[in-house]
Amino acid sequence: MSLYSELTREELEKEFGAVKSEYEHLCSLHLSLDMSRGKPGFDNMDLSEKMFDLVGNDTGFKNISGIDCRNYGGLDGLDELKNLFSEIFGMPADQIIVGGNSSLNMMFDTIAQGMTHGMGGEPWCKEEKRKFLCPVPGYDRHFAITEHFGFELIPVSTDENGPVMDEVEQLVKDSSVKGIWCVPKYSNPEGITYSDEVVKRMARLKPAAADFRIFWDNAYAVHDLYDEGDELLNIYDECVKAGNPDLVIMFTSTSKITFPGAGVAAQAASPNNVAMIKGRMKFQTIGPDKLNQLRHARMFKNLADVKAHMKRHAEILRPKFDSVLNEMESQLAGKGIAKWMKPKGGYFINLDVLEGCAKRTVELCANAGMILTPAGAPFPYGKDPKDTNIRIAPSYPSVKEINEAAKVLCVAVKYAALEKLLQK
Repeated sequence: MSLYSELTREELEKEFGAVKSEYEHLCSLHLSLDMSRGKPGFDNMDLSEKMFDLVGNDTGFKNISGIDCRNYGGLDGLDELKNLFSEIFGMPADQIIVGGNSSLNMMFDTIAQGMTHGMGGEPWCKEEKRKFLCPVPGYDRHFAITEHFGFELIPVSTDENGPVMDEVEQLVKDSSVKGIWCVPKYSNPEGITYSDEVVKRMARLKPAAADFRIFWDNAYAVHDLYDEGDELLNIYDECVKAGNPDLVIMFTSTSKITFPGAGVAAQAASPNNVAMIKGRMKFQTIGPDKLNQLRHARMFKNLADVKAHMKRHAEILRPKFDSVLNEMESQLAGKGIAKWMKPKGGYFINLDVLEGCAKRTVELCANAGMILTPAGAPFPYGKDPKDTNIRIAPSYPSVKEINEAAKVLCVAVKYAALEKLLQK
């Protein structure tokens, strides 16, 4: 295949004519496809249906500690789930809080607590200027939380190892920088896993702000697509070694293990941070949904059960990822207009197109009946300075729909690139 940049104008016009014809044909099919969010498909959710039979008249409502889960109480969750998340986090069970259905809600709440009551210091709301570090591309909902609370969002570059730590170490010298968002395993959207060196340097940070916190959203801790998945170093252990036990607060959930919106979320941290958070929670709630927690506890006795379940998820997801990756390799490789990585897990494929073409590509896809996440969403304030990044979420549609969507995507990428090159 020839690099588009090396084609003559006559060759570019000929190629554009062929691509435009193919695009118009795809538009005529009146497709309706959605790859905008990382939602599990129906077949993924069906894997957890038996959970609804695990709590009730025949199975009882008490957990292993004899708590009647129909009643009030249990501020920080059931012991069974603390033990399960202990295996997932690699943390002591008594340093874990098991909550409701949403880890994002836990993150929002923790930021809100920092705003009103501080993180071991003055309330953040009393500081006229406050900033938060945002590795890019990253998770738009993370960025939206801190934007909502009036933080200035500071982009941090990433590479194949994770956030560029030279940048992070320089930025945390500013005492107005209060934290950093991290998706350390199969990051959203790049699918990278932080290297051991990045984790160690993160744990050894010496921020000017004593109330700086790493928000470690390990959303894809067990979401391997292949038998040989990535390994992530335990950041809390590294923080303890570095004398920084309070530096990190970790989050995860079962939203993409069982049911999105009806899973179980958890956070883990140092004894100091856990005591602080629980001390505030007691004014907020009498306890989480313990019946839902009990369903999960009875379905997953240990991490081995979770991993066996996730292998079944992977069998469903792999063909969807492969369809997109194979189509991109077939249509886009060697043209110099797109680059991507093959993730070993998670829920996304990160695509970088020709500079200045991401918004146009997304627009072309929409006109052909395929909805993508808005271009720029993985950047603070929704602004990608180079207009190159597109997040692809292949989990929700069927394999047949993914096959169609991948064709639309690749044709749109070529269309936008040729259109731009012909404008020169």
